[in-house]
Amino acid sequence: MNRRRGLLIILSSPSGAGKSTLSRRLRDWDPSLRFSVSATTRAPRPGEVAGQDYHFMSEEAFKQAVAGGEMLEHAHVFGNFYGSPRGPVQAAIDAGCDVLFDIDWQGAQQIRNSALGAHTLSIFLLPPSIHELHRRLKERGQDSAEVIARRMQKSWDEISHWDSYDFVLVNDDLDTTEAQLRTIIEATRLRRTQQPWLTEHVRALHAEFEETR
Repeated sequence: MNRRRGLLIILSSPSGAGKSTLSRRLRDWDPSLRFSVSATTRAPRPGEVAGQDYHFMSEEAFKQAVAGGEMLEHAHVFGNFYGSPRGPVQAAIDAGCDVLFDIDWQGAQQIRNSALGAHTLSIFLLPPSIHELHRRLKERGQDSAEVIARRMQKSWDEISHWDSYDFVLVNDDLDTTEAQLRTIIEATRLRRTQQPWLTEHVRALHAEFEETR
């Protein structure tokens, strides 16, 4: 069967480094890219749609899913559990579709160590400078000064794990970074582990070779 296996594409960065914008651009570039919908134990917020924004679960159901190996990664954040359900991701990559993850370094590490780790592509986005990172957080106008200060404090912990990723890009220009991301994804799609049909093809070549001897 001449069909590739999908990738688990992990995109991580400190807040303000352009991760969300570049994720949207990648999905515009390739509409077949699927975004991993996280599971959470928190209550839905107004306007959120179950199965689209989050898979909403009870704490008991979430813990059972973790115990049963049904979460690729999970974390406890501000009193609630969050995680990436394995089932939809497994189905997507088996069908040859790539799945995009917007998670931090801890989640990335869990996925790389999971049963699907061989099909993971991890990319970390660095800001051109700390000053520029702070400027972007202020200019987007979404957070108070206190929240921005917390995000800046957390950013260094996130940046300190840059060397655990497959690729690291400095996002000083969105168009350039997007082009680099496309190149990385297209090349990784050709990786041997993503093309299960090659095994049968080589076997056929071997059989043909034996016939000609």
